Amino acid sequence: MKRKLILVLLHMLTGILFSEKMYAQYPENVDQLRSIPFLPNPLIMDEGGKNTPVENEKQWNQQRKWIKEQYQHWISGTVPPAPASFKINVLSEKTEDSVLLRMVELYFGPDNRAKLTVELMIPPSKKLLPVFMTQWNHRGWAQIAVRRGYIGCVYAAADDRDDTQNYKSLYPDYDFSKLMIRAWAASRAVDYLFTLPQVDKFRIGITGHSRNGKQSLLAGAFDERIKAVVSSSGGTGGENPFRYTDDPFDNESINDITTNFPDWFNPRLRLFIGKEDKLPVDQNSLMTLIAPRGLLLSSALTEPEGGPWGIEQAYMSAKKVYHFLGADDKIGILFRNGRHGTSARDIENYLDYFDYVFGRANIKPENKLYYDYSFEKWKKLSNENINPLRFPVRELEKSGADSNSIAAFQRRTRKQIQWLLGDEPKGIAANEPVPLELHKQSDDYMADVITHPELDTAIKEMVIGPYNALGEYLWGNIYFPPGTKIETGTPKEKLPLVIFLHEYSHGTGYRRRCETIITNFVKRGFAVLAYDLIGYGTRIDEFKNFYSRYPHWSLMGKMIADTRLLINDACTRMSFIDKENIFLAGYSLGGTVALFTAALDNRIKGTAVVCAFSPFKTGNRLTEGIKHYSHLHGLIPRLGFFVNHENRIPLDFDEVIAAVAPQKLLVIAPTEDRRNPVREVRNTITKAGAVYEELRHPSNLLFKQPETYNHFSEGMQEEISSWMEQIVLRNE
Repeated sequence: MKRKLILVLLHMLTGILFSEKMYAQYPENVDQLRSIPFLPNPLIMDEGGKNTPVENEKQWNQQRKWIKEQYQHWISGTVPPAPASFKINVLSEKTEDSVLLRMVELYFGPDNRAKLTVELMIPPSKKLLPVFMTQWNHRGWAQIAVRRGYIGCVYAAADDRDDTQNYKSLYPDYDFSKLMIRAWAASRAVDYLFTLPQVDKFRIGITGHSRNGKQSLLAGAFDERIKAVVSSSGGTGGENPFRYTDDPFDNESINDITTNFPDWFNPRLRLFIGKEDKLPVDQNSLMTLIAPRGLLLSSALTEPEGGPWGIEQAYMSAKKVYHFLGADDKIGILFRNGRHGTSARDIENYLDYFDYVFGRANIKPENKLYYDYSFEKWKKLSNENINPLRFPVRELEKSGADSNSIAAFQRRTRKQIQWLLGDEPKGIAANEPVPLELHKQSDDYMADVITHPELDTAIKEMVIGPYNALGEYLWGNIYFPPGTKIETGTPKEKLPLVIFLHEYSHGTGYRRRCETIITNFVKRGFAVLAYDLIGYGTRIDEFKNFYSRYPHWSLMGKMIADTRLLINDACTRMSFIDKENIFLAGYSLGGTVALFTAALDNRIKGTAVVCAFSPFKTGNRLTEGIKHYSHLHGLIPRLGFFVNHENRIPLDFDEVIAAVAPQKLLVIAPTEDRRNPVREVRNTITKAGAVYEELRHPSNLLFKQPETYNHFSEGMQEEISSWMEQIVLRNE
């Protein structure tokens, strides 16, 4: 009875009917799987176990077989073998400007009940021709390919026309998902192409966009007759690894994609919501199945489901296999400006790549990276070399019971924070009043491309920049309550201010999914100031050369410096802000920035953070550890010297929070946060709480532990805004 209830619940969640056979393949608990915090290393066998390096072709073939099995089991579902034969029904054939247009139906499978419609566009040639394969709704792409000397092959396995809808019922012993079914259909089109005398069988390329980009990757990974793949804006389940699409990355998470499109992937994928590190393989693993054949990853920098940082991580991981196989030049990456859609210029670039891989032309992919950082590169740039053994093993320093001792302790802690963040260059603050007028027009084209939050039209918005810019020439937006009184274009009354700091939303900055948090604050009478942290949204370009420009500083240091300059602006340049009521709010990365900022700046009235930290020394042993900051994201490089010597780090978050005291602080830490183990976070709060006790303000530190995974729920947003409202009301 219990088993049947579970099957019913899973069906309700996914919309997919689970069979007893399918359920039997589930482990009782995916927690039993090994945690692989970084992307799975395709050149390590039995990762997390024996960790055997792949050193020869035999081992790689074993690893490749294992990746296929794991990917089909957990993500795509299993596929039937290729049909032994098929029948061809020619629907039409004509010539247009010397191009042969042929429409055929292929019949195969049990009793030939599976059908696939294929349109061919064959330009005149006496030589064998390469093939440009794509899906039904990309026929316009094939038109461009024909002019470039390709046979255009368009197959009906896409939303516009999908001949594959009965495949699952024809092959009940296989649990392939919709995207894998469509990829398997692409292979049936290749079966047909191999019968044609005009086809160069060694130059067949496939491409598709969005969900068709996903299926193109799948088709290339599981059919070696396809010699090149261009995945265009495939997003989650495409170019972007699942590990880097969960809520802290403000992307299309496993939860989002399996809820909105439950039949795209195998239902087992849902088991990894909030446990993405347990996936034995990821999208980078899938990409390695294409090696050493051609692979180009393409996406728009600022599209909501893109994630340029995650895509680069997948590219760099897969490139290791291409290097191992001696095919470095066969993998490429191409970012375009704009949103999700494509245009003719993009398709021409895709064809340039096919031409290059097929030896038809020599236009090499530029492979420009925006997040080309590594700890080793930073060490060479900075020439820093810190010996962790010179630092004593230490716990939270006892501050003493009197106010002078506590103040001295906090001053020492702030010095440690500043050392860890690097050597901040000297600078000056803007000093002229901000001549503000309420308007919504921005001159920053990247902000316009990303688009603005879809807020209630009654909420007033002020764009700041370029000539009245924030801090050091930063763009930002301030949102005002609907009832704000305006005189001569400026708010008349003094308003409490919340500076909102966003998560690891590389492509979109603060703008995506921020409507609820902004609305919650403004309806309670707050002004909200939001801006993009360096390396995110409108400021992607600033990441690339940051450490060449500032080798001894840190990205986290720059983020905090920018935020403190905004606080200064609010206190000195904005006459409509109540400088006694300035608050910080942040989720994930933004929460970390908020904590450090609050520790360094006593002008903050209160700070609220969600999923913001775990201890440097103990909290992330099952995730990236301090490498999260020093190696993966390049936020605090100096931490990298303390890898395997974490107990010697001269600072931890208990001291950071103790330095915030007695400012009001709300910490929300979900119990199922894989990145920030709740026990370690709780211990940190307990230690820091002692300082709040010593200062006789224990109620100023509030700790909440909702039973959920790492995300910024509407309930959490409501709680943060309500908490700040109560602080302001009590002050009044």
